[in-house]
Amino acid sequence: MTEARGLTVSSETPEDAAPADGPARVAVIGSGAWGTTLAALVAQQEPVVLLTRSAETADQIAKDRRNFRRLPGIDLSPRVQVSADPSQLFSAADLVIFAVPSAHLREMVEHVRQWIPESADILSVVKGLERGTLLRMTEVIADAGGIEPRRIAALSGPNLAHEIARGLPASAVVASQDPAVGERIVARLSRRAFRLYTNPDVIGVELAGALKNVIAIAAGAADGLGFGDNGKAGLITRGLAEMTRLGIAAGANPLTFAGLAGIGDVVATCGSKLSRNHQLGDLLASGRKWTDVEGVLQGVAEGAYTVDAALALAARYGVEMPIAREVHNALFEGKSVQRCLIDLLARESKDELADFGRWGTPRPAELT
Repeated sequence: MTEARGLTVSSETPEDAAPADGPARVAVIGSGAWGTTLAALVAQQEPVVLLTRSAETADQIAKDRRNFRRLPGIDLSPRVQVSADPSQLFSAADLVIFAVPSAHLREMVEHVRQWIPESADILSVVKGLERGTLLRMTEVIADAGGIEPRRIAALSGPNLAHEIARGLPASAVVASQDPAVGERIVARLSRRAFRLYTNPDVIGVELAGALKNVIAIAAGAADGLGFGDNGKAGLITRGLAEMTRLGIAAGANPLTFAGLAGIGDVVATCGSKLSRNHQLGDLLASGRKWTDVEGVLQGVAEGAYTVDAALALAARYGVEMPIAREVHNALFEGKSVQRCLIDLLARESKDELADFGRWGTPRPAELT
């Protein structure tokens, strides 16, 4: 039970005290903070399987009913079944959720694909772009798993796992090519404190979820250097402009970037110290190097693994992303964060909407 400014919320329901009842029809692949949180969320109403990478991790979580490493302080219901062996876990599953780091998604899909029922809905909650191929995460799942894209949905939004695990209110959006898939997933996962919406724009939702992590690194660096609220707000806003430019070029609906997967996630990730990407930017601003902090962060800072793919995708579409470029420079080129942000401030001023083309210019019919 948690008190949040007069609002009493709970991460448990009365059913959590009940033992697991029957085979799990939901499988969550990945026992990081987000995967464990989603397993706990599902377990409020039905049994769920949580698949870990190692048997040692599975044994620890199953024994202690806590994921001490990734989600400390949260008790897991008996309805959360934990295992590292996928061979007999998915026979009854009609919803499979992938919640592994983007760099390991292809490997994990190939590992479990033979056990995923052909009738199951697939949900990706992974936020990133694959290096080399530049594929979005639903595309990686389709390619690596031989799965029809219409079966795969993507969930994104301002979803700081530790807050959701504590029962604090949150919202997200589920994007799918097939509206029925999105609606089924929303009906399955939506809770009073976890409000879900649907969106047909899979491209926009996934690009927004991946790109905001890059901007959050820059925002964390701005906080670390004491840029103040005005400077940080300007940086975030121009970061959102970069995200939207690339999204439009890739075929996304620009309004998606004004929704939960866009500005909603930007606000949470760029503003919260719970964000690993924000933490990374702050550490870089203190003079630490990426090679020094990569292994000590509590979880994965996806922006560091996404930025180069984002820049390659921007080059493909002829889109300029100066903030992402400076994040790359700070991470991989040895450029100081101070110099990166100074160079951004020194850029020539221009029309704020110049790069948005026709989207930023009202059509004649819209002027009447």
